[in-house]
Amino acid sequence: MSDPSELPGGDHPVLLFDGVCNLCNGLVQFIVPRDPEGVIHFAPLQSAAAKALLSGHGLPPSDLDSVVLVEDGDVYRKSDAVIRVAELLGWPYRAAGAGRVVPAPLRDALYDLVADYRYDLFGRKDRCMLPDEDVQDRFLG
Repeated sequence: MSDPSELPGGDHPVLLFDGVCNLCNGLVQFIVPRDPEGVIHFAPLQSAAAKALLSGHGLPPSDLDSVVLVEDGDVYRKSDAVIRVAELLGWPYRAAGAGRVVPAPLRDALYDLVADYRYDLFGRKDRCMLPDEDVQDRFLG
């Protein structure tokens, strides 16, 4: 594993998401206004920055079926990533942490079900989204 200080994202938690997935893009669009301090940064899984972060943490850079949150050297995947992002957003989203009482295999089975059908249910874009100018600095290559 690489030294986390040498990886993209710096001191910010970085949410890696499928850049062509409408559901994933909707999640990013949901997070941005609820994180006015700009704590959470973003990178499409298809980007070089995401590939570097994944490789640096021993994860396959080709896995596009999971959101991944990298924070202070810790890596959260699937439902753990969604819950941790909610906690970072503060109240009332922080209450999603109560979801940890559900065993991770059950949470992740539901996550996987949605991930498997996300394009069918929500569609996909031809290319990764382009962020608005006011939040562009929160998006890594």
